[in-house]
Amino acid sequence: MNNIQIKRLENQLFNSPQSINRNQKGCNKNFETVLQQIKNRDENIKFSKHAINRMEHRDMTLNNEEMKRLKLGFNKASKKGVNNALILLENKAFIANIRNKTVITTVNKEQLKDNVFTNIDGAVIV
Repeated sequence: MNNIQIKRLENQLFNSPQSINRNQKGCNKNFETVLQQIKNRDENIKFSKHAINRMEHRDMTLNNEEMKRLKLGFNKASKKGVNNALILLENKAFIANIRNKTVITTVNKEQLKDNVFTNIDGAVIV
């Protein structure tokens, strides 16, 4: 969490009408809740409009297990310092911006053949 996020969080806590009449224990709970929400938001993978359109057009869906594996791919790429990755999940491929935790586009099994992927600096197979 960087300083800007901490300042935003402080402003939310101290300037909300609910924080005025709370005791110390209630404020701590609210702080913990807000902090957890920020952490979860930063861990969640986002899909660009383009990726969503591609998934709908190609009739692609992700179940819970595949989402877990996709997150694992993001984490592995991040640990290696990859910025833009090709993440392969069996018969699906995702081009992703790792820093922004965003899937840029998706490719299904049929488009994987004879395809060239550019503007990536790493690949993860999960």
